[in-house]
Amino acid sequence: MSRVCEISGKNVMSGNNVSHAKNKTKRKFLPNLQNVKFFSKSLNKSIKLKVSVRALKSVEKNGGLDDYLSKTSNRVLATEAIAIKKLILKNVNKQSNES
Repeated sequence: MSRVCEISGKNVMSGNNVSHAKNKTKRKFLPNLQNVKFFSKSLNKSIKLKVSVRALKSVEKNGGLDDYLSKTSNRVLATEAIAIKKLILKNVNKQSNES
């Protein structure tokens, strides 16, 4: 499992540790990833994702996974999130056609 957020695509960054004597050694900046279960109202099931806390806050602020994905453009989303977004939009269109 790679250290990549499945919603925002945020991943590991690299940089330097700089000592007092200005010696530089390579290091990694890891994203704060958490395993989270989101409930999709339109799909009526839970979806397990590895998400950064920053993306988790955005999802909660926008009212859940369905609302967040439908409001967000595909340029910002990771490939896994785009696939989930397509499923959600397909299901929403299907439900609206039945009504």
